[in-house]
Amino acid sequence: MGEELKGKIALVTGASSGIGRATGVRFAQEGAQVVLVGRDRAALSATAAEISQGGGEAFAVIGDVTVEADAERIVRETLDDFERLDVLVNAAGILANGTIETTSLAAWDEMLNVNLRAVFHLTHLAVPHLERTRGNVVNVSSVTGLRSFPGVLAYCVSKAGVDQLTRCAALELAPKGIRVNAVNPGVVVTQVHRRGGMDEEKYETFLEHSKSTHPLGRVGEAREVAELILFLASERASWITGATYSIDGGRAQTCAR
Repeated sequence: MGEELKGKIALVTGASSGIGRATGVRFAQEGAQVVLVGRDRAALSATAAEISQGGGEAFAVIGDVTVEADAERIVRETLDDFERLDVLVNAAGILANGTIETTSLAAWDEMLNVNLRAVFHLTHLAVPHLERTRGNVVNVSSVTGLRSFPGVLAYCVSKAGVDQLTRCAALELAPKGIRVNAVNPGVVVTQVHRRGGMDEEKYETFLEHSKSTHPLGRVGEAREVAELILFLASERASWITGATYSIDGGRAQTCAR
């Protein structure tokens, strides 16, 4: 185990799977005490167990980040248990298909509530505590926040919103010593596409096609994104704020295909 985050308290949302889970595990490997947030109790417990087996410390908090009372409770329980907060990682997110013509208002609201509103609210709640520790925030955005893609309208807009929230919050919080950054992954192997409605056959076809849309010729892994999140959360990135970091195998450099 490393010590890059030794003594730090990190709150990670979406920690039951994908990038959130990989981030929680990686942070614990570097000595952080990790508060894992998610809605799936069994999956969250599995993440906590993986961390414990590796000699780390993790604490699961079941909650829905879109519910205001839950968000308030998540931050309150973290402070009740640890009396401080050093890092907030907003990794919870959803993805669904839909165009300007086919996206319902309900689907639009759900996407923006999970992917953007909840990020704002948790950051808002965390600011007073991060100010005391001169802590930082890392948001999980997407290549779709930087480039437009057809068929995932609400998702693209939500992630573009996360990017602008990151930049604006970074400017506003810099005088308090709080850094705010985002990572913008390309296609990463997680559960988000399956949960968005892809069956296994379509998902495998999508992953195969993605080899050609990413210049490096492959999709990414959650652990690779977690490594970048670790860097941005660490003292190595102490002079970086307001950045939206592409980690996408070159996807953002290409034209639509």
